[in-house]
Amino acid sequence: MGAGERPLSEVRFLTVAEVASVMRVSKMTVYRLVHSGELPAIRVGRSFRVPEQAVHDYLQEAYIEAG
Repeated sequence: MGAGERPLSEVRFLTVAEVASVMRVSKMTVYRLVHSGELPAIRVGRSFRVPEQAVHDYLQEAYIEAG
């Protein structure tokens, strides 16, 4: 395990709908981010699950301070 990685048993996964709610965007926007590779996800059957930390990391990187 690399630095900062947690065991899978401790990782919280979110559905696309939950990610969309947290980010205040549409589910289609989340699907675009996943398919483009900007937001990591795992496929479970026909749906995707996104690690909660990945959402926070994405938002932190995307944050731009105004002014």
